Amino acid sequence: MRALQIAATGMSAQQMRVEVISNNLANMSTTGYNARRAEFADLHYQQMTRPGTVSAADGSMVPTGIQLGLGVRPAAVTVMLAQGSLSNTGGDLDIAIEGLGYLEVALPSGISAYTRDGALKRSADGLIVTSEGYPVMPEITIPPEARAISINADGEVHAYFSDQVQPQLLGQFTLAGFANEKGLEATGSNLFLETAASGPPAVGVPGQGGLGTLRQGFLEDSSVDPVREITELIEAQRGYELNAKVITAADQMLGATTQIR
Repeated sequence: MRALQIAATGMSAQQMRVEVISNNLANMSTTGYNARRAEFADLHYQQMTRPGTVSAADGSMVPTGIQLGLGVRPAAVTVMLAQGSLSNTGGDLDIAIEGLGYLEVALPSGISAYTRDGALKRSADGLIVTSEGYPVMPEITIPPEARAISINADGEVHAYFSDQVQPQLLGQFTLAGFANEKGLEATGSNLFLETAASGPPAVGVPGQGGLGTLRQGFLEDSSVDPVREITELIEAQRGYELNAKVITAADQMLGATTQIR
């Protein structure tokens, strides 16, 4: 009885959907997080009678045929790209990206990662780093005697000193854009890696070439909508229960068959 296997694929699909939803809800307070959506596709079909098959000597053809589906399979878990709301933190090293783009981060392995988490910190050497301690590229070092830091929309970092009237330019942040942001590989810690699907990064100055701008003293909130996630969670739960009922019904039908005397 195919119903057992078909319903099992349905239960597996709804379980995966619940796992994706639970991850979204767990990250509803994660800086710069974008919600994910589980997508599914039907499995292949068993062609009992193909459409267009000749059914009579006069050439009459079957208009629809008999095609029995064999269940569902996961197709993708897609990132729903959306600009999160900006929260005012007042931190001099907190920057939010308004628009497209990612900050480039140098990993210990030597490769580059990318993030929209602008909660930056200062290392013991004055280097601007992420919360995990990875330096932001290009590297910018803040002198210990600097009394204030200013970051404008174009990413220029200025330091103010007690013995100087004019601020000193320390460097400029750049942003990286991708042809297919959904193709980036998520590695955790709000970091993404370049893949063949994402295409190579196009690094440029904020505000140019379609890239977003920076806002100092703000952080980008998660784009997760809790109400929508709870609604989809209830829907996935009902779908799981319905597939479980199909398995129960199929089992009872098989039991009735074995009891025939």
